[in-house]
Amino acid sequence: MSEPGPESVPTSADPRSKRPTKRRAVTPHSEVAHQIETLFKDPSKDLHLPTPAKPRTVANLSAPPEIVTNVQGSSAGAGSGEFHVYKASRRREYERLRLMQEEVDQEKNNAQWEKEREEARRRDAEKTEKNRKRREKKKSKGKKGGGGGNGGEPMDTAPTKDVPAPGSMVPAEANDGDATDGPVAVQEVPGVIIHDED
Repeated sequence: MSEPGPESVPTSADPRSKRPTKRRAVTPHSEVAHQIETLFKDPSKDLHLPTPAKPRTVANLSAPPEIVTNVQGSSAGAGSGEFHVYKASRRREYERLRLMQEEVDQEKNNAQWEKEREEARRRDAEKTEKNRKRREKKKSKGKKGGGGGNGGEPMDTAPTKDVPAPGSMVPAEANDGDATDGPVAVQEVPGVIIHDED
Protein backbone atom coordinates (compact mmCIF):
# COMPACT_ATOMS: atom_id res chain seq x y z
CA MET A 1 0.00 0.00 0.00
CA SER A 2 1.26 3.35 -0.88
CA GLU A 3 0.97 6.28 1.42
CA PRO A 4 -1.18 9.18 0.22
CA GLY A 5 1.11 11.70 -1.33
CA PRO A 6 0.73 15.18 -2.75
CA GLU A 7 -0.38 13.71 -6.07
CA SER A 8 -3.61 12.49 -4.43
CA VAL A 9 -4.64 16.04 -3.49
CA PRO A 10 -6.67 17.78 -6.21
CA THR A 11 -4.63 20.44 -7.93
CA SER A 12 -7.13 23.20 -7.16
CA ALA A 13 -7.05 22.35 -3.43
CA ASP A 14 -3.27 22.11 -3.22
CA PRO A 15 -1.93 25.12 -1.26
CA ARG A 16 1.13 25.20 -3.55
CA SER A 17 -1.07 25.65 -6.59
CA LYS A 18 -1.47 29.15 -7.99
CA ARG A 19 -4.73 28.34 -9.69
CA PRO A 20 -7.89 29.80 -8.15
CA THR A 21 -10.21 27.39 -6.40
CA LYS A 22 -13.07 26.04 -8.40
CA ARG A 23 -16.32 27.89 -8.00
CA ARG A 24 -19.23 25.63 -7.32
CA ALA A 25 -22.75 26.28 -8.57
CA VAL A 26 -24.43 28.57 -6.07
CA THR A 27 -27.95 28.06 -4.85
CA PRO A 28 -30.28 31.02 -4.47
CA HIS A 29 -30.04 30.63 -0.69
CA SER A 30 -26.24 30.75 -0.65
CA GLU A 31 -26.22 33.68 -3.08
CA VAL A 32 -28.49 35.75 -0.84
CA ALA A 33 -26.46 34.73 2.20
CA HIS A 34 -23.29 35.93 0.47
CA GLN A 35 -24.92 39.27 -0.42
CA ILE A 36 -26.02 39.77 3.18
CA GLU A 37 -22.52 38.93 4.43
CA THR A 38 -20.98 41.52 2.12
CA LEU A 39 -23.50 44.12 3.33
CA PHE A 40 -22.63 43.44 6.97
CA LYS A 41 -18.89 43.67 6.37
CA ASP A 42 -19.11 47.47 6.15
CA PRO A 43 -22.36 48.75 7.71
CA SER A 44 -21.35 52.40 7.25
CA LYS A 45 -21.25 51.98 3.49
CA ASP A 46 -24.20 53.52 1.63
CA LEU A 47 -26.57 51.23 -0.19
CA HIS A 48 -27.37 52.01 -3.78
CA LEU A 49 -30.77 50.54 -4.55
CA PRO A 50 -31.74 50.35 -8.21
CA THR A 51 -34.56 52.64 -9.23
CA PRO A 52 -37.77 50.83 -10.08
CA ALA A 53 -38.41 50.38 -13.76
CA LYS A 54 -40.95 52.78 -15.22
CA PRO A 55 -44.03 51.12 -16.67
CA ARG A 56 -43.98 50.91 -20.42
CA THR A 57 -46.48 53.15 -22.12
CA VAL A 58 -47.06 54.28 -25.67
CA ALA A 59 -45.46 57.62 -24.78
CA ASN A 60 -42.23 55.82 -23.78
CA LEU A 61 -41.97 54.00 -27.09
CA SER A 62 -40.48 55.60 -30.11
CA ALA A 63 -43.01 56.69 -32.70
CA PRO A 64 -43.27 54.68 -35.90
CA PRO A 65 -41.20 56.14 -38.71
CA GLU A 66 -42.90 58.72 -40.91
CA ILE A 67 -40.96 57.72 -44.01
CA VAL A 68 -39.74 54.18 -44.55
CA THR A 69 -36.71 54.16 -46.80
CA ASN A 70 -35.38 51.25 -48.78
CA VAL A 71 -38.62 49.30 -48.92
CA GLN A 72 -38.31 46.11 -50.87
CA GLY A 73 -41.11 44.80 -52.98
CA SER A 74 -42.35 41.22 -52.95
CA SER A 75 -40.51 40.40 -56.18
CA ALA A 76 -37.17 41.77 -55.05
CA GLY A 77 -34.58 39.40 -53.65
CA ALA A 78 -34.28 40.28 -49.99
CA GLY A 79 -30.99 39.61 -48.27
CA SER A 80 -30.67 37.41 -45.22
CA GLY A 81 -30.52 40.45 -42.91
CA GLU A 82 -33.78 41.94 -44.15
CA PHE A 83 -35.83 39.24 -42.49
CA HIS A 84 -34.54 40.25 -39.04
CA VAL A 85 -35.13 43.93 -39.78
CA TYR A 86 -38.69 43.12 -40.75
CA LYS A 87 -39.24 40.99 -37.63
CA ALA A 88 -37.86 43.73 -35.36
CA SER A 89 -40.09 46.39 -36.91
CA ARG A 90 -43.11 44.10 -36.71
CA ARG A 91 -42.35 43.31 -33.04
CA ARG A 92 -42.08 47.04 -32.23
CA GLU A 93 -45.39 47.75 -33.96
CA TYR A 94 -47.19 44.90 -32.21
CA GLU A 95 -45.81 46.07 -28.88
CA ARG A 96 -47.04 49.61 -29.58
CA LEU A 97 -50.52 48.33 -30.51
CA ARG A 98 -50.65 46.08 -27.44
CA LEU A 99 -49.77 48.97 -25.12
CA MET A 100 -52.37 51.19 -26.78
CA GLN A 101 -55.02 48.48 -26.24
CA GLU A 102 -53.94 48.05 -22.61
CA GLU A 103 -54.35 51.79 -22.01
CA VAL A 104 -57.84 51.73 -23.54
CA ASP A 105 -58.82 48.71 -21.43
CA GLN A 106 -57.41 50.34 -18.28
CA GLU A 107 -59.39 53.53 -18.89
CA LYS A 108 -62.55 51.49 -19.49
CA ASN A 109 -62.01 49.49 -16.29
CA ASN A 110 -61.34 52.66 -14.29
CA ALA A 111 -64.51 54.31 -15.63
CA GLN A 112 -66.58 51.22 -14.79
CA TRP A 113 -65.07 51.04 -11.29
CA GLU A 114 -65.79 54.72 -10.66
CA LYS A 115 -69.37 54.22 -11.85
CA GLU A 116 -69.85 51.23 -9.51
CA ARG A 117 -68.30 53.14 -6.60
CA GLU A 118 -70.58 56.14 -7.15
CA GLU A 119 -73.60 53.81 -7.38
CA ALA A 120 -72.62 52.14 -4.08
CA ARG A 121 -72.12 55.56 -2.44
CA ARG A 122 -75.53 56.71 -3.68
CA ARG A 123 -77.24 53.56 -2.36
CA ASP A 124 -75.49 53.92 1.00
CA ALA A 125 -76.50 57.58 1.24
CA GLU A 126 -80.12 56.73 0.42
CA LYS A 127 -80.21 53.98 3.02
CA THR A 128 -78.62 56.22 5.64
CA GLU A 129 -81.10 58.99 4.89
CA LYS A 130 -84.02 56.55 5.10
CA ASN A 131 -82.80 55.22 8.46
CA ARG A 132 -82.24 58.74 9.77
CA LYS A 133 -85.80 59.75 8.86
CA ARG A 134 -87.15 56.61 10.49
CA ARG A 135 -85.20 57.30 13.70
CA GLU A 136 -86.39 60.91 13.79
CA LYS A 137 -89.99 59.80 13.25
CA LYS A 138 -89.67 57.23 16.02
CA LYS A 139 -88.10 59.79 18.34
CA SER A 140 -90.79 62.39 17.63
CA LYS A 141 -93.56 59.84 18.34
CA GLY A 142 -91.89 58.98 21.65
CA LYS A 143 -91.81 62.65 22.70
CA LYS A 144 -95.51 63.12 21.93
CA GLY A 145 -96.38 60.29 24.34
CA GLY A 146 -97.74 57.84 21.83
CA GLY A 147 -96.38 54.39 21.28
CA GLY A 148 -95.18 53.35 24.74
CA GLY A 149 -92.42 54.41 27.08
CA ASN A 150 -89.52 53.53 24.81
CA GLY A 151 -90.77 55.63 21.92
CA GLY A 152 -91.44 52.65 19.70
CA GLU A 153 -94.48 51.51 17.83
CA PRO A 154 -97.37 50.22 19.94
CA MET A 155 -96.97 46.74 18.51
CA ASP A 156 -93.19 46.64 18.95
CA THR A 157 -93.41 44.93 22.34
CA ALA A 158 -95.72 42.24 23.60
CA PRO A 159 -98.19 43.23 26.32
CA THR A 160 -96.72 42.53 29.76
CA LYS A 161 -99.86 42.76 31.92
CA ASP A 162 -99.98 39.88 34.36
CA VAL A 163 -97.94 37.66 32.06
CA PRO A 164 -95.04 35.91 33.81
CA ALA A 165 -91.75 35.50 32.04
CA PRO A 166 -91.14 32.11 30.41
CA GLY A 167 -89.42 29.71 32.77
CA SER A 168 -90.50 31.55 35.93
CA MET A 169 -92.25 29.77 38.80
CA VAL A 170 -95.76 30.97 39.61
CA PRO A 171 -98.25 29.69 42.18
CA ALA A 172 -100.76 27.29 40.70
CA GLU A 173 -104.37 28.39 40.89
CA ALA A 174 -106.81 26.23 42.74
CA ASN A 175 -109.35 24.30 40.71
CA ASP A 176 -112.31 25.87 42.48
CA GLY A 177 -110.88 29.37 42.56
CA ASP A 178 -110.89 29.39 46.41
CA ALA A 179 -107.72 29.97 48.33
CA THR A 180 -106.18 27.05 50.18
CA ASP A 181 -104.65 27.36 53.61
CA GLY A 182 -102.07 24.64 52.98
CA PRO A 183 -98.83 24.79 51.01
CA VAL A 184 -99.21 26.49 47.67
CA ALA A 185 -98.37 24.41 44.62
CA VAL A 186 -95.91 26.03 42.22
CA GLN A 187 -95.81 25.47 38.48
CA GLU A 188 -93.36 26.57 35.80
CA VAL A 189 -94.42 28.83 32.94
CA PRO A 190 -93.61 27.11 29.64
CA GLY A 191 -91.16 28.87 27.37
CA VAL A 192 -87.64 28.83 26.03
CA ILE A 193 -84.79 29.53 28.42
CA ILE A 194 -81.39 30.42 27.06
CA HIS A 195 -78.48 29.94 29.45
CA ASP A 196 -75.24 31.77 28.75
CA GLU A 197 -72.23 29.53 28.98
CA ASP A 198 -69.41 30.81 31.14
